[in-house]
Amino acid sequence: MMLAAISLIFVLLLKDADAWTYQALPLARLSSGFLGSPQTALSAQRIGRSEAEDFADNVSSSSRRGFLTHQAASVFASTALVSNPRQSFAANEDDELIDVYFGCGCFWHVQHEFVEAERSILGRSDDEITSRAGYAGGKAGSMGGKVCYHNAQNVADYGKLGHAEVVSVRIPASKFEDFVIEYCKLFDKDGYRPDQFGDRGTEYRNLVGLPGGKSSPLAQKLVEASVATGDKLDFAVGKGDDKDLPKVSFIMDNADFPFYVAEQYHQFHDGFKLDENYSSKYNSLASKFAQKGEDFGTCPNGMMGLGIGGL
Repeated sequence: MMLAAISLIFVLLLKDADAWTYQALPLARLSSGFLGSPQTALSAQRIGRSEAEDFADNVSSSSRRGFLTHQAASVFASTALVSNPRQSFAANEDDELIDVYFGCGCFWHVQHEFVEAERSILGRSDDEITSRAGYAGGKAGSMGGKVCYHNAQNVADYGKLGHAEVVSVRIPASKFEDFVIEYCKLFDKDGYRPDQFGDRGTEYRNLVGLPGGKSSPLAQKLVEASVATGDKLDFAVGKGDDKDLPKVSFIMDNADFPFYVAEQYHQFHDGFKLDENYSSKYNSLASKFAQKGEDFGTCPNGMMGLGIGGL
């Protein structure tokens, strides 16, 4: 009954100078705004101004794990490109492959979880993994064909271009809902991402990019997956350069807001928590794909010009 109701009711989020307000609308009338479950539609406090907009206004958009300034990691060539050739394979010959991306704070941990999803849901081997860390969601697009991590030369800085950290994956369209469920599992029972109170700001906002954005029939799967995993998230139509709102994920059309692959040293990286040390086999995937000819671009090295530990 709940899912049937969801297919008929969405919520339009309207913003004025003082507050967020809600208006239930039939799906056919939805052109932009806020998508949520019927339960969410009745609870404006889920995203009141004091909880969401003020939260986004008062946080830094450039914070990252501070312990990294005291660590070193392998140095890789860095970068960002609009597209990256990856193998194409579907569950069966008739199943369309689609490129989608997911943002939920720091992309290191998110990439690992989607690699595991590719293995468990699709049975992919290491050579078949398509999950890549990168950037998306900014109005400015690229600068000189590049979107880069923070760097000493200040070249095409992803934050200044309005992008967030995301992970792109190529999957059969029939498996989209399964991957959305994995995405929803990244959030805790209250709808907060793992690093909600660490890495904060627009560079870490939640977003989902899919072909057609809100107009795609896949958009409904987002709401259904959220309900199936505890109704923890609401979905808003992304306009680009969107704010970091707790418990909200922005739906992006990945034709209008394409994915830009991140530097090689960001790929298959250990997680942002001190205890998230993944296997050396996992960490080595970046260099293996590079050796096979995958292009991770020509961005300057990281924030300190070092390319060490993500700096």
